[in-house]
Amino acid sequence: MLTNRKSIYYLRLFLDLIILNCSFIISAVLAQPFQILLHKTHMFVLLAGLNFLWYFISNVINFYEDYSTKYFIYRFTGIVKIVAVQVLTTVLFVFFVKELLFTRNFILFYTAFLLILISLRVQIVRYLLKKIRGKEKNLRNVLIVGAGDTGKNFQKMLREHNDFGYNTIGFIDNYKKSENILGTIADIDKIITEKNIEVVVIALPFSESFQLDEIIGICSKHALRVHIIPDYFSVTSRKFQVNLIGDFPIITVRNEPLAEAHWQFIKRIFDIIISIPVFILILSWLFPLIFIINKIYGNGSTLFIQDRLGVKDQIFKCYKFRTMHIKSENNNVYQPTYKGDPRVTKVGKFLRKSNIDELPQFINIFKGEMSVVGPRPHPLPYNEFYKQVVDEIKIRSWVKPGLTGWAQVHGFRGDVIDEEENKKRIMKRIEFDLWYIENWSIWLDIQIILLTILQMIKGETRAV
Repeated sequence: MLTNRKSIYYLRLFLDLIILNCSFIISAVLAQPFQILLHKTHMFVLLAGLNFLWYFISNVINFYEDYSTKYFIYRFTGIVKIVAVQVLTTVLFVFFVKELLFTRNFILFYTAFLLILISLRVQIVRYLLKKIRGKEKNLRNVLIVGAGDTGKNFQKMLREHNDFGYNTIGFIDNYKKSENILGTIADIDKIITEKNIEVVVIALPFSESFQLDEIIGICSKHALRVHIIPDYFSVTSRKFQVNLIGDFPIITVRNEPLAEAHWQFIKRIFDIIISIPVFILILSWLFPLIFIINKIYGNGSTLFIQDRLGVKDQIFKCYKFRTMHIKSENNNVYQPTYKGDPRVTKVGKFLRKSNIDELPQFINIFKGEMSVVGPRPHPLPYNEFYKQVVDEIKIRSWVKPGLTGWAQVHGFRGDVIDEEENKKRIMKRIEFDLWYIENWSIWLDIQIILLTILQMIKGETRAV
């Protein structure tokens, strides 16, 4: 690997597991005498489970994999997430086994030790790696083949991360000319010898890939390590994956966490856990209240039911509280709602502004047609219009639509009358939806839900 990622991964994991076990034992001894701990064999069962849980959760959130993080605060957020799971597991375990001794003090000590010691480990390892790799004598000379955008961006990244331990000597390129270009591919043999090159990174465009065999052959003669950066960035997202199917390496253009069955199951359970309290605590009295108000004002039926696109482009009946006059409704025409729209009833204005009109969609969530968080489901005529603006719109159908979403908490809720401005908003909204699909995690869903609630309380939902 170019940056010894596996070795560094195992080093970090090994150190953290040592810290975890030491923190557990020290916390237990501080809470109760050591002899008591030795007689509590179930505490060692808990310790074994916490070790496995640390390994599992750290891989789920990619705690050891992110080499692009420059700021400690992002690492600390990951530490807090893992420690929170550790503490919650410990509390539940102590409760279910009815442990009376190792309770409050033990848990407080364990939490404090983990947060402090893991944070120190992160900073110390980072400092030592910079120190070791930053010394000029330890830097390995890198030659980049291809001076296009990919090659230049790679050089920039290596210079910004001197702790990777590489020194970029320059480029070779057949077609581009600049002061950093040492020669053409025909000169590679001479340049490798003269510049004491140790690593070659090939960043050629598709059109020049026919030269790979020649370049790799020369590098093999000099026993150099060779790495290839595929020129796929123009057609892939930054979340692409490389896997093996049989003996064939496969590049997956987009990462898709929710393609995995276990994450679909967890998200479904999460949706049900959220839905049940909403039905009991809110919709149980809100439905009758809205029904009575609609009867008083003569606004027609309580619910507005509309065909919308769901997962895999399946059409489902989406539920909302009615906010428009019945005669104004037309499910077959793209007609955005605007501020002061006469189609919206007096009650509807409040419902839309507060986003209460969306709450009946918990029925869709409970039925499994929607999720609490996801790309908003489009009415059919709206989706046909959006197709003309954004080519990648069908990717949204990879996941269930949501009651709220990443685009909505960033202010991209609904359409506007101005045509050009509306197209920009549509493109941005879809961009946020695709980012959500590629970066989904249960933590992200929780963050979006909390932001949605906060915006509803502050009246910042931007609905009209």
